[in-house]
Amino acid sequence: MRDYQWLHEYCLNRFGSAQALEAFLPQPRTPAQLRAITDDRYLSTLALRVFRAGLKHSLVDAKWPAFEQVFFGFDPEKVVLMGAEHLERLMQDERIIRHLGKLKSVPRNAQMILDVTKEKGSFGAFVADWPVTDIVGLWKYLAKHGNQLGGLSAPRFLRMVGKDTFIPTDDMAAALIAQKVIDKQPTSQRDLALVQQAFNQWHQESGRPLCQLSVMLAHTVNH
Repeated sequence: MRDYQWLHEYCLNRFGSAQALEAFLPQPRTPAQLRAITDDRYLSTLALRVFRAGLKHSLVDAKWPAFEQVFFGFDPEKVVLMGAEHLERLMQDERIIRHLGKLKSVPRNAQMILDVTKEKGSFGAFVADWPVTDIVGLWKYLAKHGNQLGGLSAPRFLRMVGKDTFIPTDDMAAALIAQKVIDKQPTSQRDLALVQQAFNQWHQESGRPLCQLSVMLAHTVNH
């Protein structure tokens, strides 16, 4: 595995200038900003991520105001009470995407948020306090305790709310394979631990957040 300096120089060359590179890279939210996001907004974003999976994002986003309406503004206390009959009625509502499995995930994820809030005070506090040096642990928690949050859904959700995370896209995985960090798409706990270790090293060397390192790595392949 090469050091961060190689990655930085490669990206400077590709983007043409330090200014162009910095303008392109994402910025994570601060812990204080993550804490300030209310539980209903976390649930809304979780649901948005679940419904976007496998569908054109613009299609889902255009229908989201109707989702906000039928799910009571994604208030977890209200959503968690939505039973099977209520969800069956939503399957007749043409304003939303009628996918029963994804509709069922919303009250289930509301329950996860309520459980976390009971223990941590708010879901925002839970997300803010989770150490980025074990961000794969947070993915695992969300996949285990939430619903329909496997694969890349957990890291993509975290990126959407602004929690610092890398995302093992095909391009990023190819870059990590080229750097001999892993030898295949990282799905096993062992491979994810190796990826986390590499990112922790690059973060320590550069001071950059994981999300920026992730984007930089993805731009070293297929371009």
